[in-house]
Amino acid sequence: MVSVVIPARNERRRIRECLRAVQHQDYPPERFEILVADGMSDDGTREIVAQAASEDARVSLVDNPGRIVPTGMNRAIAAAAGEMIVRVDGHTIISGDYVTRCVETLLRTGAEGVGGTMTPIAEGVFSGAVALATSTPFGVGNSAFHYATAERDSDSVYLGAYPKSVFARFGGYDEAMVRNQDDELNYRIRSLGGRIVLNPAIHSSYHPRASLSGLFSQYFQYGWWKVRVMTRVPTMISPRHFAPSLFVIGLAGGLALAAVRASFWPVPAAMLAAHAAAALSFCAGRARGHRFGSVALVPLATLTIHLAYGMGLLAALPTLLGKPRQSQAGEAPSSR
Repeated sequence: MVSVVIPARNERRRIRECLRAVQHQDYPPERFEILVADGMSDDGTREIVAQAASEDARVSLVDNPGRIVPTGMNRAIAAAAGEMIVRVDGHTIISGDYVTRCVETLLRTGAEGVGGTMTPIAEGVFSGAVALATSTPFGVGNSAFHYATAERDSDSVYLGAYPKSVFARFGGYDEAMVRNQDDELNYRIRSLGGRIVLNPAIHSSYHPRASLSGLFSQYFQYGWWKVRVMTRVPTMISPRHFAPSLFVIGLAGGLALAAVRASFWPVPAAMLAAHAAAALSFCAGRARGHRFGSVALVPLATLTIHLAYGMGLLAALPTLLGKPRQSQAGEAPSSR
């Protein structure tokens, strides 16, 4: 028995398509339920889910007064009847064999958590650039779920599927983590001896940000909340996490020097040129089928991702000076 948990808030544009993909899985229909943990949406999402529930007994609406993903996940997990929990976000479209692949991978590997790859669905020129920028190690670092082609052990995975017993053993989602709560959970599991497996055969699609401001806000928050993950699971701290911040510091230093003396302008100019060249080089093999405008905007999209993430991490860095606190491992998922 599997419980598919969908944390959602104001997902009216995507939730119907998301639910349809979950309802039409090739997994035996009598062996899975669908719990939508709604964060008190006010855009019509609840009505869409209620309509789906009236037509399909497998669908249930779970109130999430906390309004954020971790509180919704914990509340739904507490109510779940399944032996396995499969998370699907409200703006994600999973493949028809997604649940089957998750269950097969969990049983075959014995891992505490598994996940797959995510493919961006570009709806415009800029979202196409974001799709390309996030499809390479240069764009998104070690987030292999963007580009992996072979099964491997991983630090973290997108969304994630877990035996329900994992949450009793390692604790539920950390409700202080507005973002990056999946990273925190997976790092915590690994730090306590568990295993997380990435299998590209587990596949889903999502819609990337379509605006520069939306992309900047998204990755600034990722950087900010990555530091919060570090304070809870100090063992996950790695030099690679600080690469975008070092780039921000170097670029800011170069611009400051150039503002004082014009002869220093080649320094930041060279940094930006090298960054753009690297971005285009890494995505060259994936550019086929994308619009020319999207390819041309890849340097801008990649630069925005790196600057936003680096600035977010730097802004939150002072919290690392405080005493790190290990997450509440061993605690049962909250029912708040």
